[in-house]
Amino acid sequence: MKNGSRLAALGGVVVAGALALSACGSDDNNGGGDTTGATSAAAANIDCAKGAINAAGSSAQKNAIEEWTKVYTSKCSGANINYNPSGSGAGVQAFTSGQVAFAGSDSALKPEEHGPADARCKTGKAIDLPMVPGPIAVVYKLNGVDGLQLSPKTLAGIFAGKITKWNDAAIAKENSGAKLPSSEIKTLHRSDDSGTSDNFTKYLKATAPDVWSFEPGKKWVAPGGQGLKGSDGISTALKQTEGSISYVELSFASNNSLQTAKLQNGAGEYTEISPESASKAVQGAQIVGTGNDLALKLDYGTKVAGAYPLVLVTYEIACEKGLPAEQAKFVKSFLTYISSPEGQQSLTAQGYAPLPDNIATKVRETVKGLS
Repeated sequence: MKNGSRLAALGGVVVAGALALSACGSDDNNGGGDTTGATSAAAANIDCAKGAINAAGSSAQKNAIEEWTKVYTSKCSGANINYNPSGSGAGVQAFTSGQVAFAGSDSALKPEEHGPADARCKTGKAIDLPMVPGPIAVVYKLNGVDGLQLSPKTLAGIFAGKITKWNDAAIAKENSGAKLPSSEIKTLHRSDDSGTSDNFTKYLKATAPDVWSFEPGKKWVAPGGQGLKGSDGISTALKQTEGSISYVELSFASNNSLQTAKLQNGAGEYTEISPESASKAVQGAQIVGTGNDLALKLDYGTKVAGAYPLVLVTYEIACEKGLPAEQAKFVKSFLTYISSPEGQQSLTAQGYAPLPDNIATKVRETVKGLS
């Protein structure tokens, strides 16, 4: 395909090989992953497409895409999906410029992004399809301190550079009995345009506006800390840096055996991160998109009992219509599978939360109408 060859020229081995290489790592890190994939493949009734498509974007959904791709391609002979986890910002740009058939993004298209994205779809509009809900883990490396508890105000103070020592009174108050060192807190953040950063800073702004004075966005703007590319970069650096703290999706925290903090929700309870506790938070999300656009508004201050408040939903950005016929058929086929009950059920084993039924139903109806 014309678009496929253009992306291959830009990304070379990274685009074509990233999926195969990282899938091998996924097999090692996600114990039982092969069994889940085989079960899903057997259960899924996929209307297969043939050929190849390129996609790019969110690194948060990388592990989900790898599992889905493994199942889809094992079921559909002659199908090839190349997903480059380049980050949400890069994915949106690649989609807008026609380099990929769909993009993954941890944030819905912003108003200024809709115009160029719609133009890329020729005869249709670009729409946001929520597909991969997942909690954002606050991860840290602090020997001897497990089960760290943090309120939104304290977390915001840490990343705003107002709380700089691990034994600060604010942290100590929330962690009675913990042996907190007097060492410096080393904050790590994403250096690339990141939907995870966008959601993390939206959470801080919504829940601790008196402490977090910075505007939310994909680009990190708060001073201090060390910037690293991608969730993989954050995970690797954190494992090597005593006294560090950062944010990544649960699947990356689990795969890398990182310490995770309990976060205080709107009801005042400190909750552990899990697919189940994240799902409770996503259930209260509101659809704020118009027409077939299913952009969501999350309630970061949720008071639902047992809800983990720091969540994101990764979207697949796709054309309602306007893609070349072969691409359109492939995208519809793949999105139909991943939004299906079988596709969604496989998310839990990867550290994500399935879409709530009320949202999943709307996504499946919308995907059915793609052309």
